[in-house]
Amino acid sequence: MKKILLRNLFFLLMFFLLTGSIASADDSVCIECHGGLSGQLGEIPTAEWHTSVHATHRVSCHDCHGGDPTDYVEAMSPDRGFIGVPDYAEVPAFCGRCHVGVEEDYRASLHGQMLEFGGPNCVSCHESHAVQVATIDLINEVSCSRCHSYDKPALIKQEISDTEAMLSRLETSIASLYRVGFDTGRLQDELFSTRNNFRRLFHSVDIEKIRSETAAFDADLAETKATIDGLEETLGQRKLAGGALVLLLILGGCIALLIRRTYEDHE
Repeated sequence: MKKILLRNLFFLLMFFLLTGSIASADDSVCIECHGGLSGQLGEIPTAEWHTSVHATHRVSCHDCHGGDPTDYVEAMSPDRGFIGVPDYAEVPAFCGRCHVGVEEDYRASLHGQMLEFGGPNCVSCHESHAVQVATIDLINEVSCSRCHSYDKPALIKQEISDTEAMLSRLETSIASLYRVGFDTGRLQDELFSTRNNFRRLFHSVDIEKIRSETAAFDADLAETKATIDGLEETLGQRKLAGGALVLLLILGGCIALLIRRTYEDHE
C-alpha cells in the first residue's frame, strides 16, 4: 500500500512539473520583459499579441523577429538569430517566410507594385501584432478608403462573398460532423487548402482574374458539399434507426410489464 501511495505521489509530482514547464513555454522572455514596459515597445504590442490569431496558434515573438526566447541576456543577440523590426518595404518578405503563396500574389498585384512608392503592405490591412483571423470583413470602406475609393474593393467583396459564405457553412458542417464522431480529417484538409488558395486569389486585387477563377473554387466546394451531404444523410439514418430502436425497447418493456401483471393477476 505504501509503495502504491509513493508511486502515485511521484506521478503527480511529475505531472505538475511537466504542466508547469509547458505553461511557461507559452510566454517567452520577450513577452515577460516587454510586457513590463510601457508604450509601443512594451505593454501595447504584447497586449495586442495576446488577442491575436498568432497567439492562438503559439506563433510568438521569436518566430517573426528571431532571437532566443529563453535567455534574457541574449534574447536580442544577432548571434541568436535576432532580426528585429523590418523596414516598411521589407514587411512582405518578412511575413512571406510563412505566407509564401500570399506574398507571391501580393507582389504581382497593384498593391505590391506600388510598395516602393508607399503602397500598402501586409500590416496596412492585417496590422502587425493584433493580427486576427482573416475574413471578408477586412474589405471595408473605412480601411480601404484610407488609400483610395471603395468602388473597386466593394466589387471584389461582392464577387467573393458567395464563395466565402459557402466556405463558412462547410466549416460549420464539418465541425458538427466531427463532434458526433465522423472522421473528417480529409474534408478538413481539402477545405483548408481550398480556402487558402481562394484567399490568395483576392490578394491579386484583380477583379477580372477573381471573376474568371472563382468558378473553379465553387466547383471544388460543391464536391466537398456533396460529400458532407452524404455524411449528414448517413447521420440522419443513424438517428432514425436509433430512435426506432429506443421505441422498440420501450414497447418491449411495456409488453413485458403487461405480461408480468397478467401473470400476477392469474395467481
